[in-house]
Amino acid sequence: MKMVKILTDKIDIPNYHKIDVYLKEGGYSTIEKALDMGQEKVISELKVSNLRGRGGAGFPTGMKWSFITNQAFPRYLTVNADEGEPGTFKDRLIMTKNPHLLIEGIILTCLTLEIETSYIYIRGEFVKEAQILEDAIAEAYEKGFLGDNVKETGKKVHLFVHRGAGAYVCGEETALINSLEGKKGQPRLKPPFPAVVGLFNKPTIVNNVETIANIPFIIKNGGQAFADIGVERNGGTRLVGVSGHINKPGVYELPMGYPLDKIIYEIAGGILNDKKLKAVIPGGSSTPVLKPDEIRDLPMDYDSLAKAGSQLGSAGVIVISEGTCMVKLLATLEKFYAHESCGQCTPCREGVPWVRDLVVRIENGGGKPGDIDKILDICDNMEGTTICPLATAAAWPAQSFIKQFRHEFEAHINQHKCPFN
Repeated sequence: MKMVKILTDKIDIPNYHKIDVYLKEGGYSTIEKALDMGQEKVISELKVSNLRGRGGAGFPTGMKWSFITNQAFPRYLTVNADEGEPGTFKDRLIMTKNPHLLIEGIILTCLTLEIETSYIYIRGEFVKEAQILEDAIAEAYEKGFLGDNVKETGKKVHLFVHRGAGAYVCGEETALINSLEGKKGQPRLKPPFPAVVGLFNKPTIVNNVETIANIPFIIKNGGQAFADIGVERNGGTRLVGVSGHINKPGVYELPMGYPLDKIIYEIAGGILNDKKLKAVIPGGSSTPVLKPDEIRDLPMDYDSLAKAGSQLGSAGVIVISEGTCMVKLLATLEKFYAHESCGQCTPCREGVPWVRDLVVRIENGGGKPGDIDKILDICDNMEGTTICPLATAAAWPAQSFIKQFRHEFEAHINQHKCPFN
């Protein structure tokens, strides 16, 4: 596999987040080329690139962009920087170390799709990251890359940072749009999809930070060069955030399809304290957990992980070592999802706290016969029954933890205590 870095190759250069350094290293060089290529050619190259959304769903970016090309004006771009999934911290790296790459990607997107106004919706807790972005945007305006006449092309592109208020559900694109409009951050029914009726009831493209940051490379080098870095139907690199019981936690840029076991044992230095691996959550806390024998030579791409019974999601790899109580870990996750439910849909509003309470009861030694099957029954009624995927995101960990480690839940109930204490 080609060990190419697209997003992080220059971030260790001192002051790379400053526009003068970014320009010296070749930044903002793709604007004229994108305009010369035109909308149809750019979208065609995106489709060839096999760039899929890096926010979690993995929808083909070129296809998403094509949905807006025959829609009315004005159109909007909203960049999803509401990175709230537990175990996920890769967009933060781009915003902190390489903000101008993101801004260049935004400009290219707007010029291609004839968008004049764009927004970065950033997680409210990212105070430092938001300030870095604000400063970088001010630099881009000063240099003429943003404004009413982008580099004297006659094209208008304006960019604003909007800070959220810390709601995980606003990572869902329509909840994000509602929040951006000043409304309650609750998801909308789809259809209509944002590309038809989005921000301010106008056509809107919503893309993740990492997705947009890949656009300059594709414009500069072509879609095939990007596709060649990854594997079939999964082009380019992926920022993989590794955390948990691991010797070298951090964010690693790797080709799509890089084996998960090699990420853990070679890239991230192996299991902490020389313990054995017990389980891995491969794509952020909402993705189903896998056992060690299931990750051997398992490629980190959307299709391979789906085939293995999990999801690539946000590529937040959470490593779990032997001796960890899986019931306690699930209780922690379900507390998070219960807290973050917006309460709009009954299966989520009622179901997620119910699952949380049952798991906590089992962990505390008060579990009853039938509790495990009751959790599974509730999850079956949550999965896929709500406006947004939050209820499903809470159901998948519960279902997979019980499937993979049911004996631990049973031991808690039979012994009336946590056997790991």
